[in-house]
Amino acid sequence: MKKKFLLFVQGEGRGHMTQAMTLHDLLLEKGHEVSGIVLGSSGKRDIPEFFFQHVKVPIHQLQSPNFVTDKKNKSINVPKSVIHGFRNLKTYRESLRKIDALIKETKPDVIVNFFDLLAGLYYQLYKPNIPHLCIAHQYIYLHPEFKFPDGKKGDQFAIKLFTKITSTGSNKKLALSFYELQGTKNKVTVVPPLLRNHVFELNPETNGHYLIYLVNNGYFEEIAEWHNKNQEVELHCFTDNPQFIHANYSFNKNTLHVHAINDKLFLEKMSGARGLATSAGFESVCEAMYLGKPVLMVPIKGHYEQFCNSRDAHKAGAGIYADRFELSKLIEHTKQYNYENPLFKSWISDAKERIYKEIESFS
Repeated sequence: MKKKFLLFVQGEGRGHMTQAMTLHDLLLEKGHEVSGIVLGSSGKRDIPEFFFQHVKVPIHQLQSPNFVTDKKNKSINVPKSVIHGFRNLKTYRESLRKIDALIKETKPDVIVNFFDLLAGLYYQLYKPNIPHLCIAHQYIYLHPEFKFPDGKKGDQFAIKLFTKITSTGSNKKLALSFYELQGTKNKVTVVPPLLRNHVFELNPETNGHYLIYLVNNGYFEEIAEWHNKNQEVELHCFTDNPQFIHANYSFNKNTLHVHAINDKLFLEKMSGARGLATSAGFESVCEAMYLGKPVLMVPIKGHYEQFCNSRDAHKAGAGIYADRFELSKLIEHTKQYNYENPLFKSWISDAKERIYKEIESFS
């Protein structure tokens, strides 16, 4: 039976957007309707143009609580993030009022939430009688078999609490994972990553360059520092606001190429790369694993979720982690290991159908 879906997307990370794009296409392919997308963001990060070009339904961009970084746009400042959230309570209340009006107007049968806090707050305050399905890697933190890295108990508590708030009123949570965990527990079902179709169309090879993806462009200073000593190495770096980087950093532009976020060009460069250096976001690491590219993961300072991702992905065979973008470690690592990763490819092979069956049984 045809259903009408409304999607909520946390707009601060590329992964949630590409996952929503893939589900958007899948739902339309199966004969359902997507009435719109609520895109929650802080307004401080550019939303990639490819998202607006790909999705052919109304996009409602609303202010949503998120992290505040330091002046160099590198580490997360938790106290400032909390203060910023309280200062903007009026703005977030207005976002919730707009969501309520949108839901009353469009009357969706199902709300799918890609880890946006606004959806959880809406269910907490307005208590709508609409099925709420949550999809994100972060929901694996609520599965009792997931193993957190040792220590940082306070961070563990905080990320689990935040994750629970995003999923308030949720009837089912689909936890995208690097590997399989059995059974549905705490309403959490572990499923394979929801990668874009374009990933599966690529024919990976190994050319001479290395790929870099920076969520926070403040880390470019580490890239420039390393490359100025190793200018013979070809790098392709994707990040927000490349104009700022060109204006503020000195580097060899013949071998260090800086690009704005572009979904197809990024995957094409990854397909030919020797390896990827990134800040441990789930989606880009999964794409690299599928394409057989070793990864250097450098979690954003203060970002516990990425700290967990880097350790979890290392355990799953993605690559190595470090505190800095010391690309020599990645180069040395690529010489020692084969990254075909057949177990991961097998796990991800029927991801869309498995996820759709979960949605079908839920809705």
